[in-house]
This record gives sequence, structure tokens and C-alpha cells, in this order.
Amino acid sequence: MTKAIKVSALAFLFSMVAAQAMALPAAMELAGKTSQPIGHYTFCKKYTEECQPNGEDKGPMALTQENWKTIVNVNYNANVDYLPLTDMEIYGVEELWTYPQSAADCEDYVLIKRKKLIEAGISPSNLLITVVVQPSGQGHAVLTLRTDRGDFVLDNMRNKILLWSDTEYRYLKRQSSADAGKWIKLQDGRADAVGSVK
Repeated sequence: MTKAIKVSALAFLFSMVAAQAMALPAAMELAGKTSQPIGHYTFCKKYTEECQPNGEDKGPMALTQENWKTIVNVNYNANVDYLPLTDMEIYGVEELWTYPQSAADCEDYVLIKRKKLIEAGISPSNLLITVVVQPSGQGHAVLTLRTDRGDFVLDNMRNKILLWSDTEYRYLKRQSSADAGKWIKLQDGRADAVGSVK
């Protein structure tokens, strides 16, 4: 990653502190249990160790300059290392959640970022696969990072990491922080405020 991108990433982190007071809630609002996406269910059948209880949830991670640099690097590297293609283009099937080889669909980017960040020492309870709806109405998957400064979104469609409320998505559900095989419905309070189509 270039020095300019690193400096920009750090500047973004610290400018966020000032902006946070004026933002919508920094953490997503949870609204109870919901169904697991079929693609994740199939993924869990193959990678059972990836879909277990996470152990004690110690709460959102403390965001530091050091771990923010790691997060930015993992997000950027995954975004540039894999060619964005649909599952149909890669595997010839409509939906397949798996670790990418050379090309990736949105959920594959999420899976590899989650894996790399867990390897870097971030708790799985703070790295949550999240299902959203794009303004076009198409479904999409992103990785939610729970921190003491809010819930951030790592997205293959942009390199900049944003607070969830600063994205254009409508949030539907995400993994439970307690159990990687369970899912929680999200209450996206922005929908009424900005007149989003439901």
C-alpha cells in the first residue's frame, strides 16, 4: 500500500472521533434472531470450525492506530488481490460462499478478510458477516468490524472503510457476536429518516 493511502487511512481514523458526535448511532441496532443465509449454511457444512460459538464476548474491540493500520491493509489487499466476478462466472452456480483463489464474489471477499483479520489477532466476535441491500435493490455482503468507536464496514466495492451509517446500504442481518453460526436481524433506523425504499 502506498504511503499516501496509509496517511489517508490514519487521518480518517482520527477525524472520525470529531465526527462521531454528530453521526447516527455508531453501533448497529440488533433486533433478535433470524435465519442463516443459505450460502453461509452451506459454507458452515464444509468449514464447521468457522461456525462455532466465539467464546466469551468481551465487547467491541478497542480501536488503536496499530490495529487500524492492519485492518486497512487487509481490506485493501483483499480488494486488489482478487478479481471481482459473480459466483456464476467463477463456479457456474448461483450462490457459493468459499475462500477465493484468484476471483471473488462479495461474500468471498468477506470470508477472506475475516480469516486474515482473525489470523492478525482480532476476535471473531468483532468480525461479523453482514447482509445488506444496495440502492439498486441487489443483495450484497460486507464485513462488519465492531469497535469502541462504532461498527465499521469493510467492503469490496470501496477501499475506504466507513461507519455503517455512512454507507448507502440498508442493513438486514449479520452474524451473532456470540456464535459465528447464528444470525441476528438488524434494525436500520436510517430507512425512515432518509426515505429509503423498503
